[in-house]
Amino acid sequence: MSTPSPSSSRSSSPPRTPPNLHQNTIDPNAKWLVQKFGGTSVGKFAVKIAEDVVANYIDNHKVAIVCSARSGSTKALGTTNLLLRAASEALRRTKPAGSSVSGSATPVTRGLFGVYGGDQNGSPPTSPKTKARSSRSASPQPVFGFTPLNGAKETQPDYSITVDLIRSEHVTAARASISDPDLLKELEEEIERDCEWLRSFLLAAKIIDEISPRSRDNIIGLGERLACKFMTAVLRDQGIDAEYVSLEDIVPQYDGEVVPEKALPQDFYDSLATALGERLQECGARVPVVTGFFGPVPGSLLRQVGRGYTDLCSALLAVGLEASELQIWKEVDGIFTADPRKVPTARLISVISPDEAAELTYYGSEVVHPFTMEQAIRRKIPIRIKNVENPRGGGTVIHPDPESDDLSSASTLSQTVPEPVSLKSLHELALANEDSRRKKLPTAVTIKEHIVVLNINSNRKSVSHGFLAGIFSTLDKFGVVVDLISTSEVHVSMAIGDSLPKKVLDRLIKDLQKNGTVSVHPNMAILSLVGKKMRNMVGIAGLMFTTLAQGNVNIEMISQGASEINISCVIEERDAIKALNLIHQSCLQIKPETTRGRVGPWLF
Repeated sequence: MSTPSPSSSRSSSPPRTPPNLHQNTIDPNAKWLVQKFGGTSVGKFAVKIAEDVVANYIDNHKVAIVCSARSGSTKALGTTNLLLRAASEALRRTKPAGSSVSGSATPVTRGLFGVYGGDQNGSPPTSPKTKARSSRSASPQPVFGFTPLNGAKETQPDYSITVDLIRSEHVTAARASISDPDLLKELEEEIERDCEWLRSFLLAAKIIDEISPRSRDNIIGLGERLACKFMTAVLRDQGIDAEYVSLEDIVPQYDGEVVPEKALPQDFYDSLATALGERLQECGARVPVVTGFFGPVPGSLLRQVGRGYTDLCSALLAVGLEASELQIWKEVDGIFTADPRKVPTARLISVISPDEAAELTYYGSEVVHPFTMEQAIRRKIPIRIKNVENPRGGGTVIHPDPESDDLSSASTLSQTVPEPVSLKSLHELALANEDSRRKKLPTAVTIKEHIVVLNINSNRKSVSHGFLAGIFSTLDKFGVVVDLISTSEVHVSMAIGDSLPKKVLDRLIKDLQKNGTVSVHPNMAILSLVGKKMRNMVGIAGLMFTTLAQGNVNIEMISQGASEINISCVIEERDAIKALNLIHQSCLQIKPETTRGRVGPWLF
């Protein structure tokens, strides 16, 4: 099932055009700058984004904005979570009170009994036969909005209540952020239209009892549309000439084979980036506010990309516009050497390589999705992580040249977005000093908790090549993602997340037992030391393990990545914070007395 979005959602015209609006620079030599704002930033700091972020960049750059769906007052009330909940509720089968049979009314029932004849209350005419039938079996609750045959009171479906909650969250935010009454009125009308479209879409899904992957994409995409309309209105209320840009029809024609389990080729994303760039050039001097949802993707957007599609959209937009920089704005100062909530001496990392950022993402810190990073880095576009609450901070730059010997040099950063002069000189000086002092040290240490270790010993005296094949086949059957693995001829140890339901884990273990004896070790954690320069650092592994041994931390399993930029081991979860501090102090050589500067939360 797939139906188009309302026409209002496809429109790219802003709600209203007040006079004397602040626009993007018209300097022909000015470069594009893509700024991506997460759901929490849009939900909590929309006015601050307009006043302190966008307004400070558009005089010297052509700024394009990408927004994720708004977060709510709690995680459960986030727009994307509510949309997923509404989709599930639309397919939920509920048995109305007083009914004794299953089934639902149909349009034929409505036409025969609801329209042709009946009393003033809308009830159909009855006869002795129909009365006898109704006494034996009450009619079920219909899905259409008419009076049931048994006269039972109609109840509002669960998904409709959830849609009302989405509408209420956005209207409340609009009234708190927008002072112009005309802008506010028009935005509220847009929110109402979009929510009515969603209600109709979910009703259609309930009738046919199906939501296809593409239909689910459409439902999820409403979150970005609402967020961008809200952000457009806030920007215009603050005097910035913003234009709402929906990308629902932007995906180019794709004639290749589509396999849900197989990723789309890079050619598809290249053509999509070109189409995105061409579309935004049409905005002229206006500041485009772009939906992170970019329409129906072959094989489903959620399946091909996942819920991080807004980050991918911003990276493709930066590629299509040949932007000078991609900025990802969060509620943190950047990437740190460790989680400051667990390691008080953690320090902000000024510059990091893509490989290091990818490793940190995989082993516990939410930096940028590696596929998103790849799109920008392969075109030599730097990615900067910045803090909405501290917009003048330098943040962390993911540099596009991992082979550069001096990533933090002033010449390297001069091509990115300039900072205020008073801060720039101090920042560059700090970078130079830090780089010379820490030239051969690891970059960061991270911990990934909630891990289960499975050990499999072969039950055959003569081990065949089928031992490993059998194990990996079982993992594939259950869709299990392995974080770390260590193998020998007769033994396999692997670390997996503990998110599997107990019944699924029990079935997995039962299947693995066909290959040998299986032991399970829950409540474990993965400790990872990450650094590009570690590959040429003699003795770093020995230092790491010696430090853990001296701290009385037992190591269950050891693994080193093929890239040689990370060393990981599995330890007991109860020792996680102690081990993190020990390694941070010994391997990164950051002592307690060296703590300085503003330390924000770790990227999780």
